[in-house]
Amino acid sequence: QLQLVESGGGLVQPGGSLRLSCAASGFTFDNHVIGWFRQAPGKEREAVSCISSSGRNTYYADSMKGRVTISRDNAKHTVFLQMNSLKPEDTAVYYCAAGRLLWFRLCTDRDRYNYWGQGTQVTVSS
Repeated sequence: QLQLVESGGGLVQPGGSLRLSCAASGFTFDNHVIGWFRQAPGKEREAVSCISSSGRNTYYADSMKGRVTISRDNAKHTVFLQMNSLKPEDTAVYYCAAGRLLWFRLCTDRDRYNYWGQGTQVTVSS
């Protein structure tokens, strides 16, 4: 059964850190680009970070640069998103998605992804 399962979300104070995980099963993980997206109430779903199938290429949204690191372990079919120096405006539901993108530069386009997880809530508040 094809699945993407996010975990690691929660409530954190401003300036705190969280490490999100995306565990995949049911498809050939190591030939898929993985993207992390987030959606805050009343806002569009936006790309946060992506990683190529090999892990050699990464993308970070300007709003997250310097505060987030994406990595993947193809042997464990898992992608990680380490988020530091979190701000209240980072509050959102975070989703991971998998897709076989021909060009990595398209990784911010959510329509390029075939599979989505159900999301994990991240709340940054004092």
